[in-house]
Amino acid sequence: MRRFSSRIKRLKPSPTLSIAEKARQLIARGEKIVRLDIGEPAFDTPDHIKEAALKAIKSGYTHYTSSRGIPELREAIAEYYLKNFKVDVDAKSEVIVTPGSKFAVFAAIQSLVDSGDEVIILTPAWPTYWSCVELAEGRVVEVSCGDGFSLDEERLKESISNKSKVILVNSPNNPTGGVLSKEDLKVIADLAVDHDLYVISDEIYHLIVYDEVTPHTMLSISDVRDRLIVVDGFSKAWAMTGWRLGFAIAPKEVIDCIVKVQQNATTCPTAFVQYAGIAALKGDQSCVRYMVQEYDRRRRFLIESLNSIEGIKCKAPKGAFYVFPDMSALGMSSMELASELLTKAGVCTVPGSVFGAGGEYHLRMSYASSFEQVREGVERIRRFVEEIRG
Repeated sequence: MRRFSSRIKRLKPSPTLSIAEKARQLIARGEKIVRLDIGEPAFDTPDHIKEAALKAIKSGYTHYTSSRGIPELREAIAEYYLKNFKVDVDAKSEVIVTPGSKFAVFAAIQSLVDSGDEVIILTPAWPTYWSCVELAEGRVVEVSCGDGFSLDEERLKESISNKSKVILVNSPNNPTGGVLSKEDLKVIADLAVDHDLYVISDEIYHLIVYDEVTPHTMLSISDVRDRLIVVDGFSKAWAMTGWRLGFAIAPKEVIDCIVKVQQNATTCPTAFVQYAGIAALKGDQSCVRYMVQEYDRRRRFLIESLNSIEGIKCKAPKGAFYVFPDMSALGMSSMELASELLTKAGVCTVPGSVFGAGGEYHLRMSYASSFEQVREGVERIRRFVEEIRG
């Protein structure tokens, strides 16, 4: 038998998707599992978006498109940023549409990172970032921002070396729900300029924010535009996870590199799905506002409920749809605790250790599930904790 590549041997399965698969297997066996693990809206895709896709299919938009994405969607993306953030984006040269934002991250890292280059990741963070860097033969340097995801400027400065190539930041953050302020983003931008680094800013949750926070983008910082790659998409805000539609905004020379990766890997995003993306950006946004209001209701309920359980401390997230409670008082590693919760209480969560530095002794819980699922999950967690604490 021929051996597999050393590269694929080093690559770990996605921990979040592996946990989701385990939950599906238990459900298939007839077990009643509460899903607080997956970052997927329980809402269906809004009707006007689905109708746009059906219209595109019936109109014959079922063929290859440009590897950059159809011009109409790239123009809609540029118009969105001009209207909402007063940011000028060249739709022809600075935008690429991708089959999901995950591929935009992957292609950007493939375009920027050589063997031995260091990618600084603000943690806790989405595990896929590590895999993308590893496939590019780079090295991850973790800078912990804690469970509240607050920037430590000195720690970030100390992480920069002569091998540093990229700072990767995700705000609003998965898994903590923390949101970096505009001032924090300016600090990151200034350090990138001073040390000649690229910045990849994953802003997939930018519309899902609460309390006094308003949506913002790193594109608003003009000094960093020549070295900034913003990644975003449609999965979270418009409940389009299964459509696989994302995009990147970057300088022309970076986009040209990402185009080469896409040409050789996926060719182009699905044609009719791109027309659904136009409808999402240009259509009625009350659907987004409604979903965010519902997430906020679940968020407030979950925070209050978790904090009422002895042994759990939960900070209030300002964005995304996750809480990241500190469970250290229960005396178990996050992996052990997540396993026990799944097998003994029927609640599926994600162990904090998979999110890098600052994640251990925490669990990620998503409130993108229905309110009923969130409420049932909390009650099961309460009973589980009361039982183990005697």
